[in-house]
Amino acid sequence: MSKEVKTTLLQNIFRILLAIFMVYAGFSHLTFNRVDFQAQVPDWVPLSKDLVVILSGIVEMLLGLGLALWKNQRAKFGWALALFFVLIFPGNIAQYLGSKDAFGALDSDNARLIRLFFQPVLIVWALWSSGAWRSWRTKQSKK
Repeated sequence: MSKEVKTTLLQNIFRILLAIFMVYAGFSHLTFNRVDFQAQVPDWVPLSKDLVVILSGIVEMLLGLGLALWKNQRAKFGWALALFFVLIFPGNIAQYLGSKDAFGALDSDNARLIRLFFQPVLIVWALWSSGAWRSWRTKQSKK
């Protein structure tokens, strides 16, 4: 069993905000206009775009719930969420390169380009707020 990772109050606030965002985003994949989410699925993915949207929504909800509720596994959920953000990044790039509009706000190449710069922020947010970085650095310093 993993030890609980120590985090600050600020990290916990941001972790809960990220978890809420992930659960909401995942729920949105299943309930709102999935065509907007399908715009992010690259054409080279060999699965139905709708299936990818549904599966990614379920994964987002599970990662968000795990990040919020599974105290002894927070660092692992932080790493998993960071990896998830890396894995979906090609979809954001494909949406930008394909000039595919979505969600009303992503209706220009500039808006889609600016959005690309937020993906690293989400990765850092997941690693920092979950204590994953601190946990990894602590393990490295003990070697």
